[in-house]
Amino acid sequence: MSQLSNDSAACSGFSRRSFLRTASASLVAAPILTEAHFARAAMMDAAAGVPEFTMKGVYIDANENPLGPSENARKAIADIIPNGGRYAMPVYIGVMKLFAEQMGVPMDHVMIYDGSSAPLHFTTLAFTSPSRSFVCGNPTYEAGQRAADVNGAKIHAVPLSKDYSHDTEAMVKADPNAGLIYICNPNNPTGTITSKAQIDYAVANKPAGAVVLVDEAYIHLSDATSAIDHVKAGKDVVILRTFSKIYGMAGIRCGFAIGRPDLLKKLETYGQSPMPITGMIAAQASLMDASLVPTRKKLIADTRNKTFAWLKANNYDFVPSESNCFMIDVKRPGKEIRALMAKDQVYIGRSWAAWPNHVRVTVGLPSEMETFQASFKKAMSTSASAFNERPFVRRDEDGLYV
Repeated sequence: MSQLSNDSAACSGFSRRSFLRTASASLVAAPILTEAHFARAAMMDAAAGVPEFTMKGVYIDANENPLGPSENARKAIADIIPNGGRYAMPVYIGVMKLFAEQMGVPMDHVMIYDGSSAPLHFTTLAFTSPSRSFVCGNPTYEAGQRAADVNGAKIHAVPLSKDYSHDTEAMVKADPNAGLIYICNPNNPTGTITSKAQIDYAVANKPAGAVVLVDEAYIHLSDATSAIDHVKAGKDVVILRTFSKIYGMAGIRCGFAIGRPDLLKKLETYGQSPMPITGMIAAQASLMDASLVPTRKKLIADTRNKTFAWLKANNYDFVPSESNCFMIDVKRPGKEIRALMAKDQVYIGRSWAAWPNHVRVTVGLPSEMETFQASFKKAMSTSASAFNERPFVRRDEDGLYV
């Protein structure tokens, strides 16, 4: 997969749909698609040809943290490199123990993974089936739906509420035979919050035997309340955490699933790859840095809010977010705006089938957001009629452009 993502020549013959299907086909038992896959596919769809990945330009399309790992995490990685020939079991135990302590749960209630994508997929595979459906918001992060589809499960995508939170009352009513209810909080792509009370409602009223999966990948960026109390109470709840977002480790990889031991045991059926010691030691160093989360949360929020002020001043419609991404209504197919901005080497995020005229934008560095503003304003000033001569673009049943 790394060859596909880094070799533009190899990618040039792939459409967006074939790229994602190839990724799924190569992992039939566990189709682990990550944010990187979806962002890359959207770039292939919008760009005239696939740009060679050189890090030139502004990449605000994949909810990455441009700050990268903290200084402490970088030092920890450098220091452990000489031991790269070891599996380093003490590091494995150490980071698991530290994370469990900070979450306030026994160590057997956490399982470490190379990010949160694997446990998202494994949880979906474990608790859905042709007779137990997958319930989610709409729009939301697509990876769980992909796994459910491969698993032969029916998918119920429930529109978000008017305040862009998950409509958990409608979600629990969607199917009395649901196997998994997926709540991304804060939500990707909207960056909006679902209140703790709404999550409590889902846990209390879910169909018998169903599991509530709360994806807290972006929670450190917001004031949202974690659902960890449900795990502590022994409920049918699994929580996901990742170091890819506020900790800036998307390319290094580390994440956790948190839940009752019997629930986590069911995920083991689908695999548990050895963790890279660089990811584990960087996660440990990050967890030990008490100032890291609040400092980065404020920095990202300040940049986000300045961008919102600019959008308001220019009369652009957007969804207020509490995360490191937000949605803008561009009043035309989002693909058109992405293509125009790609010419400036400014790469913004994708559109969702439920909101085809919205684009998702990641909060980058202040300088990157200034570049975004100039390119976005230029793209939006281009008349929609300029696209009339282009071939008609439609979406297939999967919500992908064809």
